Amino acid sequence: MRYTIDLPDDLVRDAMRLTGLKTKREVVTLALEELVRKRRLERLRARLGQGNLDLTLEELCRMRGHD
Repeated sequence: MRYTIDLPDDLVRDAMRLTGLKTKREVVTLALEELVRKRRLERLRARLGQGNLDLTLEELCRMRGHD
């Protein structure tokens, strides 16, 4: 989808510098992916209670015994 949005230049520049990404599109895509991931984890934590759910796929597979 195409959107036209006005983003703060300094914020986009900082995000590109910190992530090493080369385009605004990559930065916005990463930001949206991270936002969705964070909110999904928050919802899961709320349903399951306290615990460390900040796992990578590799860590989860290792815990399940799938080396």
